[in-house]
Amino acid sequence: MEPSRQSAARSHQTVRVALFVTCLVDIFRPSAAFATVKLLEEAGCEVIVPETQTCCGQPAYNSGDREAAREIAKQVIAAFETFPYVVVPSGSCAAMIAKHYPGLFDAETEPSWRARAEGLASRTSELTAFLADILGVDFSGRAYPRRVTYHDSCSSVRELGVASQPRALLKSLDGLTLAEMSDRDVCCGFGGAFALKYPEISNAIVTQKAERVVDTNAEVLTGADLGCLMNIAGKLAREGRVVEVRHIAEVLAGDDSEPGLCAEG
Repeated sequence: MEPSRQSAARSHQTVRVALFVTCLVDIFRPSAAFATVKLLEEAGCEVIVPETQTCCGQPAYNSGDREAAREIAKQVIAAFETFPYVVVPSGSCAAMIAKHYPGLFDAETEPSWRARAEGLASRTSELTAFLADILGVDFSGRAYPRRVTYHDSCSSVRELGVASQPRALLKSLDGLTLAEMSDRDVCCGFGGAFALKYPEISNAIVTQKAERVVDTNAEVLTGADLGCLMNIAGKLAREGRVVEVRHIAEVLAGDDSEPGLCAEG
């Protein structure tokens, strides 16, 4: 991030933030969005959720439908371009906007859209990176006395380089024990449409991931990508494993109002 963005966010002025909710959070885990709002507001942010936001276009992009991805991107750009910061509680959706939007528009034939995409990309952050790198917050004083393991999503680690930030935030919680799993940055086998196209391969990958989770003896599995967490939680539940699975926003906010993913309410 540019130094000017860091200094602006760490001043005593209110930071105006637009929240990109993501489709999976909106449909399957609204509590993660509410927890995200709580975290940002506690850190002194004014949080706005643009009502015109849609899917980021990642499914179309990953399926090779660049034209549909471009049209979706245009709508997202228009919805968020007036905000100085855009925060996304998902590494994959954040990476789609920050890393892939500019490439959807040719600099020579669509210079205006290319510039607008680049502008939005530069202002977009994954949640834990925003909290740690831009706001510089920690959660000392908030108790979470549980044994927790963290799953690195492929997009967070490989596209955004986000790995140390969520761990620093988790470790700042009073009483939390972070139990790292082996092969912690190996794919969980979800990959969006990949799990549907190649179910046998996906199942083999998530079986190994679930074993790594159980080996940590953690009470809670957390991560920053709901797709990954739903995939792993489903496998753990089918195998009768008792591990609570929560989005990292819920853990950091101390929000246990909803049962863990794939748990009986």
